[in-house]
Amino acid sequence: MRLQDKVAIVTGGGSGFGEGIAKTYAREGASVVVADIGEAGGLRVVEEIRQAGGRAVFVKADVSKAADMDRLLAAALEHYGAMHIMVNNAGTTHRNRPMLEVDEAEFDKVYAVNVKSIFLSAKTFVPHFRKVGGGVFINIASTAGIRPRPGLTWYNGSKGAVITTSKSMAAELGPDNIRVNCVNPVISATGLLAEFMGVPDTPENRKKFVATIPMGRFSTPQDIANACLYLGSDEAEFVTGVCIEVDGGRCV
Repeated sequence: MRLQDKVAIVTGGGSGFGEGIAKTYAREGASVVVADIGEAGGLRVVEEIRQAGGRAVFVKADVSKAADMDRLLAAALEHYGAMHIMVNNAGTTHRNRPMLEVDEAEFDKVYAVNVKSIFLSAKTFVPHFRKVGGGVFINIASTAGIRPRPGLTWYNGSKGAVITTSKSMAAELGPDNIRVNCVNPVISATGLLAEFMGVPDTPENRKKFVATIPMGRFSTPQDIANACLYLGSDEAEFVTGVCIEVDGGRCV
């Protein structure tokens, strides 16, 4: 197992990419803290992991709150006695529409969940990783931060911030044996799909977006989990500051 004896926290772990990452990590031997703002999804994922023979606990958490980040670290240490991998997956978006139609509250929420969460996770987990001699951050950004789609301007900017921040963290924290990497998914059939498209989720509307992806399909949670598995494993012990586009060629 590629993550045997590792302890990981996965935010937004109750659905979508986070669910795929949490289940893959558990299958590969990690003990997982599934964090989500929604209890129902998080508890379901934990139960399914346990039913499959894995180890997982659920912690309700709002990633834009410092106290909740602190509780995630405390939960990992309480249940498993260690903490090795922080997957900052939780994210949100405004609906796809002209940039001036997005109001201030929507903008603030997007940046709180997508960007401030990275800041808060660093404030909580960097001191711990320094104390124990190293650790791993994996930040789920987006192809939107590299090849923006019209109508998602403020979301695109938030993901660009995640990418640049991750690279800067990697440069600064490398001497502490703390690795920081990104995964950039292309659009996926997750709960936010209609918001990303800005139109109803119909087969016809999906085709328009699939047409922009050379390999001809959306990304899946397993696609993203596979990249996170590599970056969290010891196979990637000399890999830091990179962004892996899991996008079927969208960013080519």
